[in-house]
Amino acid sequence: MTQKELMLNGDYYDSSDKQLSDDRKKAKKLCRLFNSLEVDDTKVKKEVLKDLFQTEETPYIEPNFWCDYGYNIKFGKKFYANHNLTILDVNTVTFGDNVMCGPNVQIYTAGHPLDATERISGLEFGKPIVIGDNAWIGGGAIILPNITIGNNVVIAAGSVVTKDVPDNVVVGGNPAKIIKKLSGLGHQDISITVEVVDMERQSYQKHLA
Repeated sequence: MTQKELMLNGDYYDSSDKQLSDDRKKAKKLCRLFNSLEVDDTKVKKEVLKDLFQTEETPYIEPNFWCDYGYNIKFGKKFYANHNLTILDVNTVTFGDNVMCGPNVQIYTAGHPLDATERISGLEFGKPIVIGDNAWIGGGAIILPNITIGNNVVIAAGSVVTKDVPDNVVVGGNPAKIIKKLSGLGHQDISITVEVVDMERQSYQKHLA
């Protein structure tokens, strides 16, 4: 298996591999370009993100944005991220529809061996992250590797998510724990918030046109 295949398989891999190094270098250049563009360079931003993520589904991301590879990130419809989203995508990160991220959200698929000898040898590993439909990730939240977050979930600001989160709950704290179950109007509130953000985004884009 190649080092890239080992990486995506969740096994130990050598991050200094030439193919992986070249892929990271390309991603960093595209991120830097995206972050340097003027506010009204909407068309160019879309093209840069398409190249970075290798997808036709264009997310709406406020700069600054950073990732390791880009091609391991899969977006659903109507994705929105506020400033300073960081995704370490050494494994896949999959977003459902209508996902919103507050500022300074950090999503990490990357991990390192606990054993110091293995760690300093340069070996790394990555585990996938899945985030369901209508999730709202509050500012400064951190999501660790090998996590699945359900549908209609709210992650409170500053939370550190260390284990799976079921559908229809609010979690908060470090480590994040369920602090509220959502039902009825609560789900509608999330959908309404997504629609409001979407309308504001469309209005802003029309203003720039």
